[in-house]
Amino acid sequence: MFHQSLFHPCSFSFSSIPSPKSSYFSSTFTLRCQTKDQSLSLSDIPNKSGPYPGGLGPFTGRDPNVKKPQWLRQKAPQGERFSQIKQSISQLKLNTVCEEAQCPNIGECWNGGDDGIATATIMVLGDTCTRGCRFCAVKTSSNPAPPDPMEPENTAKAIASWGVDYIVITSVDRDDIPDGGSGHFAQTVKAMKNIKPEIMVECLTSDFRGDLKAVETLVHSGLDVFAHNIETVKRLQRLVRDPRAGYEQSLAVLNHAKQSKEGMITKSSIMLGLGESDDEVKKTMMDLRAINVDILTLGQYLQPTPLHLTVKEYVTPEKFDFWKEYGESIGFRYVASGPLVRSSYRAGELFVQTMVREKTKHVEGSLL
Repeated sequence: MFHQSLFHPCSFSFSSIPSPKSSYFSSTFTLRCQTKDQSLSLSDIPNKSGPYPGGLGPFTGRDPNVKKPQWLRQKAPQGERFSQIKQSISQLKLNTVCEEAQCPNIGECWNGGDDGIATATIMVLGDTCTRGCRFCAVKTSSNPAPPDPMEPENTAKAIASWGVDYIVITSVDRDDIPDGGSGHFAQTVKAMKNIKPEIMVECLTSDFRGDLKAVETLVHSGLDVFAHNIETVKRLQRLVRDPRAGYEQSLAVLNHAKQSKEGMITKSSIMLGLGESDDEVKKTMMDLRAINVDILTLGQYLQPTPLHLTVKEYVTPEKFDFWKEYGESIGFRYVASGPLVRSSYRAGELFVQTMVREKTKHVEGSLL
């Protein structure tokens, strides 16, 4: 699953021992080479003659014919609440992926936008992933440091001090832990709800290797929204994601979360610009609706470094508007679609708007 580069903005790592910077590129690239799907050919993506400049291996580098458009530029973050959270993070000596990755939505999420609903995303279970997805810039290792047993309580205390209304908890993949880290994840949710019961908590999870018992553990932790990203269309799964992830496995995780608790809100995300066709995007959206996923976000894939997958297309804002309309027409309760939209982008706003819409429909129905 993605973290630093694309669909996890504003993520906070509570790792107390940062990994040496010198190991970053070597470990990441080695793992990606080892996990590359040999069944994929250059014909799987149209007009690919790689690597492009700066790349190393097929499908990497930066295509000189694909230029980053003006609509992807953002103003520098500012605002009173943004400054308060930034100062608090500094005082608590937390590592922030949001700042290091220069997330385009950091100011809007932390400030809360026009509705005043401030959203923050924290990352638990360390800052090193056991997988090597080819779109993601997070560090990788087959043997990362064990989780900090004090992390759930410390995380909850820190979040309570920030005064945010909606928290997204995410994590790296931890295939080295028997339950994939779901127990640690659940402890963090419970600690947060104990300290601040009114806070809304969304968990953006890994697939736990398809372990549905691990999914149940998290679903019954007290969270409000269960999110898991399918990331891309079915054809591109093995090119984009680690081979241990998969299209059907992600659908199974989302479906089991929905079935495990009545009223559970589920959510997923799709990256665009990787070479997918419109029909493939529609099929993916239909597959998510078939298992009653409630909320969908669609955003532009942005290449973290030339060593990662090449951007095949910068999708226009107008096309993102089309996908929003299409998603709502097939039954998603809410769709956020735009070049800079990320899976936890304005998550609080999406959740509240969705609930308000449902409540309004219920009231109107009772008056008939």
